Amino acid sequence: MFGYSLIQLVRRNGHKLDRSVRQELLKVYQPFRNVPCFLHRPLEFFSKKGKKLPLVIEFNEGCFELGVNDVKKETSRTLHQHPTVSCCSTTLSVEKLEHLLDNCSHIKKVYYDRKVTALLDTATPAIRANQLQENGLTGKDVTIAIIDTGIYPHPDLQGRIKGFKDFINDRTDPYDDNGHGTHCAGDAAGNGTASGGLFRGPAYEATLVGVKVLDKKGSGSLSTVISGVDWCIQNQESIGIQVLSLSLGSDAVQSAADDPVVMAVERAWDRGMVVCVAAGNSGPRASSIASPGISPKVITVGAANDNDSITRSDDTVADFSSRGPTIDGLIKPDLITPGVNIISLRAPNSFLDKINSSARVDSNYFSLSGTSMATPICAGVVAQMLQNNPNQTPDQIKQQLIRACQDLGQPANDQGNGYLDAGRLYT
Repeated sequence: MFGYSLIQLVRRNGHKLDRSVRQELLKVYQPFRNVPCFLHRPLEFFSKKGKKLPLVIEFNEGCFELGVNDVKKETSRTLHQHPTVSCCSTTLSVEKLEHLLDNCSHIKKVYYDRKVTALLDTATPAIRANQLQENGLTGKDVTIAIIDTGIYPHPDLQGRIKGFKDFINDRTDPYDDNGHGTHCAGDAAGNGTASGGLFRGPAYEATLVGVKVLDKKGSGSLSTVISGVDWCIQNQESIGIQVLSLSLGSDAVQSAADDPVVMAVERAWDRGMVVCVAAGNSGPRASSIASPGISPKVITVGAANDNDSITRSDDTVADFSSRGPTIDGLIKPDLITPGVNIISLRAPNSFLDKINSSARVDSNYFSLSGTSMATPICAGVVAQMLQNNPNQTPDQIKQQLIRACQDLGQPANDQGNGYLDAGRLYT
């Protein structure tokens, strides 16, 4: 049957349509509320108005190639394939979506390709990662992928950017037109060359891979993030990627089990990569953990306010740091690390550099706050741990980090297991 209404579509294929897709379909209908029986009008009536939806389409296990072939029949637009997470992304009219659902038995779920956004001064000694550095743990021979806005080849990263992939502009040389990703790279692995060693990340000898999934203004979509994670999985062995750092997120609108970006980061976790994800910057509101930080597997990082001091007596959870529980009722974040007024690498002439010039520190550094900064700091400590023992699994790394946390006496859904104290890891 072809040409049925939204009500009929949801009745027949509602189990395959994510809630966000159903909401977007309703928006297609809303301008026509005065049309008689508008909810019962065929989708074809509305699709002629030119509305198309960006979608992520997940396929049943073992059906990836068959499903992609079916989707190709419905669109002449760009179709991006994500084989390791068994899905693809494209844009379809509501009419084409209806036809695809009727004729493709390989589809497991259809998601709306919603928006994703980007969410060292005293930070390294505040989490006592410097104690690991004093014992020779500097992240050497460990590779961290920064999935973000790109990486500017800053002097503090010289010779250590070993790979770069651009899913926004398809450029081959490392760059960062926003500045956020460069700051994150320095939070994890800046070596302080331009500051005489003052502004240095935990893993200052680690190598980096830049994966650009967010544009000049720090925005992307589910599909670009999935593409970035999928690329890391496919290139894990050839490049030697061991840690993923994602300082980005979107509102959690569905259970982790039904979230395509959560599926992607959990696939990377299952392949042996340690994944650190930002909790989000929607605190102090409860139940504000962003996706993919809602994943029960990955390390979800909240932000501490260290009040620009090394001592912990005045440390608190930053007001902006997202709080749990997750949409599934899980306690999150897993832990907190410094995230307020973090001084790290500046990307000259980038978007953030231009609109916030007052945040510049000297000519080579920049101050930012957010769980975006806390996350790569945690990833840097993970790199130190993997240098010490490369054979640790992601689950083992996570449990060691949790055991090393200091309880600040704040609610579990604010601080998680507490404030990371890397000095406790090997004592």
